[in-house]
Amino acid sequence: MPGLLIQLALFGSTFVGFAIISDWRSGVIERFRVTPVNRLAIMAGRVLRDVVTLVVQAAVLVLVGVAFGLRAPLPAVLIGFVFIMFVAIGLASVSYATGLLVKSEDAFAPLINTIVVPLLLLSGIFLPLTLGPGWLQGIARISPFRYIIDAMREAYLGHYFNTIMVEGMAVAVGLAVVCLWLGSRVLVQENA
Repeated sequence: MPGLLIQLALFGSTFVGFAIISDWRSGVIERFRVTPVNRLAIMAGRVLRDVVTLVVQAAVLVLVGVAFGLRAPLPAVLIGFVFIMFVAIGLASVSYATGLLVKSEDAFAPLINTIVVPLLLLSGIFLPLTLGPGWLQGIARISPFRYIIDAMREAYLGHYFNTIMVEGMAVAVGLAVVCLWLGSRVLVQENA
């Protein structure tokens, strides 16, 4: 279940940039220039909408899992939702920033896929990275999703207070903060 939830967050939040390209093309972003609204608030509003959507989808996925025999403690499920929220905040922000920078669906899709697929493979969602060669394990250490998925797996095992959980939460929060900041910077520059 943790792997499916992270996949949902990865793909669900990285492709939201298509919407901002459409908004830019139709003049919505241009109209933001004349509003007195803080640009971080504009970005945060869009991102929070995506977070709510992903959490609802994650809840449906967990309920389907329970129907098929998933037995996870409630704190683990709630911690998983928190991780989904932070991943969605970070990746949706980057997706919006990327959409504003490339301004083309034809360039956006391959760029996002080129980044997301290796991140997904290096996270250890599909196979434990311990099965791979040492050089691959070394490269995987730079992937933030490796730490997040490991922490979610620990939570689903009932281990809430250990180093893996602290690392995973720190990476998730750090990723969300940095990416939201970067996304808002791009929006500010777009509106300058």
